[in-house]
Amino acid sequence: MPHNHQKKIAVINDFCGFGRCSIAASLPIISALKIQCCPLPTSVFSNHTGFNSFYYTDYTEHMDAYINEWKKLSLNFNGILTGFLGSPEQIDIVKSFLDNFKKDNTITVIDPVMGDYGKLYPTYSPLLAEKMSALVPYADILTPNLTEACILTGTEYKADMDAFELTEICKKLSSLGPEKIVISGLERGDDLENFIYESGNKPQIIREHKVGPCRSGTGDVFSSIIAADAVNGMDFADSVAHASGFIAKVLRKTIELDLPKTDGICFEEFLLEI
Repeated sequence: MPHNHQKKIAVINDFCGFGRCSIAASLPIISALKIQCCPLPTSVFSNHTGFNSFYYTDYTEHMDAYINEWKKLSLNFNGILTGFLGSPEQIDIVKSFLDNFKKDNTITVIDPVMGDYGKLYPTYSPLLAEKMSALVPYADILTPNLTEACILTGTEYKADMDAFELTEICKKLSSLGPEKIVISGLERGDDLENFIYESGNKPQIIREHKVGPCRSGTGDVFSSIIAADAVNGMDFADSVAHASGFIAKVLRKTIELDLPKTDGICFEEFLLEI
């Protein structure tokens, strides 16, 4: 089919009109890396939930009909990236999507957005977190933070886990399916580390100096670069370094512009340099 003459990544996430996160971050990042980004929204937000007020529409009841139109077009995807999912029903829909669209040459990146700092996000129920583990076997690449890695493996959360402990967690995750894992955003004093695990290889650590407070959408930029680089054939550790370095550069500019924390990171300033 002519539709499939260009590389494509399906991005399953919410759409946020303001705040630079989710699909609104993935779409320009993946496009700048010369891959067509095909969004499948899970919900639509006027602005993200970090603001005092927001409007949103849950998209669960529309997702199957939306996906069916893609089936009619016989679309093939070189990559699939999943992000925030708002209900157990959406996880079932995503599983069905992966069963239909994940081929032998489709690279699937699962970003198991569930929580941070040892706790589930307020919108997440224990049932939803439990069902998220059902997506892990589909992942070629898994990009959890430490909290999410602990939840998925039933490991007690500890912020200062050493390399041996992180490796054991990654081995448990890898045994479920993914051969490549990066535990992102590990706080180490004035630095942030990304712990890279590839089945059969020695773990690696990519370190960047911490720039300001955590901001909305940073994880979406990170996972989007990882997914696009994978589809473009980049080495995994090089991709993590690419994503980490890009985000650090953007954060420095974001602070220079004195943007509110809620407004995310100003990646637009560097899209031509990604």
